[in-house]
Amino acid sequence: MLRIDVITLFPEVIEAGTSYSIVGRAREWGLVHIRAIQLRDFAEGKHKKTDDEPYGGGAGLVMKPEPIARAVEFCQPTPNTRIVLLEPQGRLYTQAYARELAAQSHLVLICGHYEGVDARIREHLATDVISIGDYVLTGGELPALIVIDSVVRLIPGAIHSPESLEQDSFADGLLGYPQYTRPEVFRGWRVPSVLLSGNHGAIARWRRKEQLRLTRLLRPDLFATACLTAEDVELLRELHAEGQL
Repeated sequence: MLRIDVITLFPEVIEAGTSYSIVGRAREWGLVHIRAIQLRDFAEGKHKKTDDEPYGGGAGLVMKPEPIARAVEFCQPTPNTRIVLLEPQGRLYTQAYARELAAQSHLVLICGHYEGVDARIREHLATDVISIGDYVLTGGELPALIVIDSVVRLIPGAIHSPESLEQDSFADGLLGYPQYTRPEVFRGWRVPSVLLSGNHGAIARWRRKEQLRLTRLLRPDLFATACLTAEDVELLRELHAEGQL
């Protein structure tokens, strides 16, 4: 069973965000144990202060290292525990990173706030520093929930249809193909005829072609690192010939 401890100033956010859908069911089924830990419980003094002014001056406040270190120790990490600090300066989170974390037995997620966390936590305590994108958020709770959701759905048994994981976007380095359902015609817009043909080979070929087309147009950064097969190259030639690229 995967154990996830989340160190946060707002445990209610974590509890609410992990109590429904796939993550909520995985908790009920005993596939994952998620615990939200109140950081203030490990702060000292009357006011349980978890932040202070930055050395060297500047605007804002910095999260103190002592309460975080105590909270991490409370989680009883082993040498194999991944201690993850969620900060904008971290490594960009990807599906491959999610698979890496899903293979672990214990994760400790540290939610940053204010102007950040004392750098000694990053330098000496965290094993990983993760960013979910190049934008600013109020705190690390939403990134923590994103990490939890993406990791838990990869746990065997969390999803009823494991083959759907293989069809997810980014599973093979490309975006997913377009999906359609009933009705066949909606406001004059039709489902592509190939999907109604019953020809599974033609459908698979169309879907792969769409993956290549969409990734090339929308995410050239992903496309540049994708591992393409000889069939993929042929499909790309067709797309160029058809004027779709």
